[in-house]
Amino acid sequence: MTWYRNAGTRFLLNSRVSISSEPLSSNSQSSKEPQREPISTSSQAANRTNRIISLFRGLYAKPSSAIGTTIFLIFLAVALFGPLIAPYGVNEQIVADVRQPPSLQHWFGTDNLGRDVFTRVVIGARDILALAGLGTLLAVVCGTAFGLLSGYMGAWFDEGLMRLFDSLLAMPALLLSLLLLGILGPSRSSVLIVIVIVYTPIVARVVRSVVLSVKTRGFVEASRLQGESMPYILFREILPSTLPALTVESALRFSYAIFLVASLGFLGVGVQPPNPDWGLMVKEARIHVFQIPWAMYFPAGAIALVVIGVNLMTDGIKRVWQKSG
Repeated sequence: MTWYRNAGTRFLLNSRVSISSEPLSSNSQSSKEPQREPISTSSQAANRTNRIISLFRGLYAKPSSAIGTTIFLIFLAVALFGPLIAPYGVNEQIVADVRQPPSLQHWFGTDNLGRDVFTRVVIGARDILALAGLGTLLAVVCGTAFGLLSGYMGAWFDEGLMRLFDSLLAMPALLLSLLLLGILGPSRSSVLIVIVIVYTPIVARVVRSVVLSVKTRGFVEASRLQGESMPYILFREILPSTLPALTVESALRFSYAIFLVASLGFLGVGVQPPNPDWGLMVKEARIHVFQIPWAMYFPAGAIALVVIGVNLMTDGIKRVWQKSG
């Protein structure tokens, strides 16, 4: 009996020790598991800064993209600080200095009305870059949304939307712009709407082609099986994969939009006088090209220079994206 009681006592003690030790071991194991720390806002800002720095380093790695980036940054600074740089009023007429050649007083000379050409080119940089930039931004936003939906949904939605865009792309951009401005009338807001309508189908087709190649990959299928919503899949899973192609296409559309705004101004259906639009300045000075050629050459040179600069910068951005990914 004594041996039986001692054995029972040992069994109870061992069972208590084992039961009490289980939660301790589980707590110790859980304490050893690594815990994910949330990414701070400062680290996200540092990552963005590093990406921008690496982008500029890549752009200045080759002379062509370095020249294009420098040209664009100079025109951007002129557009931002134009009113501080311009020595005269944009429509100020100096009767005593009509048709003056370039000099220390008038760097780019004066036109047939005595207006300072340098002032009008500087102030016109803000107008043309702002109009082309805003139109390109809206076209990229609309084209990205349509491209994501069309590529992901497919079926009748994709077919109908692409046929509509094909009908718009069948006409040259300038001819389509003239037709739309004939309906809307010449104004800045009309030119803005034209840029959006002309370039949205091109951006949409670029984004759609990327979506078609991405939507069958494993990470998209995993999100779909987890029950994620379509907006989450489109903007959190698929959209980041379109950014390289979308960035290059946006820069390219921006250069085309600058040329389109200037062309419409030259044809007299875009921005109307007395606004200092570069294309409109070329049109007004064309009549007096033999008397005051500088009034036409400087705005025309500004158009060509900024378009060439943006195109060279676009090539550099494309090369940086290809190296990084």
